[in-house]
Amino acid sequence: MSIQKTLLITGANSGFGRALFHAGLKAGHTVVGTVRREEDRDALEALSSDGRSHAVILDVTDFSAIGVTVPALEGRIGAIDVLINSAGYGHEGVLEESPLEELRRQLEVNLFGAVAMIKAVLPSMRKQRRGHIINITSMAGYIGLPGIAYYTASKFALEGISDALAKEAAPFGVKVTAVAPGSFRTEWAGRSMVRSPRSIEDYDALFNPVRKAREDKSGKQNGDPDKAAAVIMNLVTLNEPPVHLLLGSDALALVKPALRTALDDIDIWERVSRSTDFKRSDQEKPHA
Repeated sequence: MSIQKTLLITGANSGFGRALFHAGLKAGHTVVGTVRREEDRDALEALSSDGRSHAVILDVTDFSAIGVTVPALEGRIGAIDVLINSAGYGHEGVLEESPLEELRRQLEVNLFGAVAMIKAVLPSMRKQRRGHIINITSMAGYIGLPGIAYYTASKFALEGISDALAKEAAPFGVKVTAVAPGSFRTEWAGRSMVRSPRSIEDYDALFNPVRKAREDKSGKQNGDPDKAAAVIMNLVTLNEPPVHLLLGSDALALVKPALRTALDDIDIWERVSRSTDFKRSDQEKPHA
């Protein structure tokens, strides 16, 4: 029998967030979702008649509001057992063509918003010596994909933060998992994506087919968000969940060869890597 937990899910009105909200209720948990519109809040709260479905209006880039909303929420419904950072969006565009302001916005939502939520729930998790933080990253957090450099930057960073946080929080019984999906049937590549306009012809041959393929594939991706949500709901029941988890056969197909290539490059250049170390002089060598 699974233990009922209280889950806080960001971006619960669409995509993975919405699938996770439904899966959490189905698993018997109390679920709180963050949304940005009143109609979305009302729709989520109507999903359960037994008081397990809650929603709050919160923009994850409003850091001061997070600092007020999360403690108020904990005072009303109790401590948060599981935080799932699902809020985010994709930016598509060749780096040279994409304004720096788009990078700033991408990091504010996908990275800073997630970290702000973590910092809001972590104090109570640390004090109660239990909790689970799940960050939805991407296979783009492992491999650089042309045309989504800013998105890739945000997800690489969130993977790294998750890895470091897992080590920092482990002594307090707080678990951290970075879940990296491949292509799933969400609105990520559709209405949720921000696309920088094209302006440099030199990139046409590389990027135009990439953009067209992404647009054509939207809504037809191989990944099922409901199945991913079920996997993540199982993670919250585990005593030793993984720190990193890929989801989707396409993620496996792209990430595993990329990691092998990276290891091969490390081996090839190992002698050069070692050549930069200080060498002990004869005077520094220990005497027998």
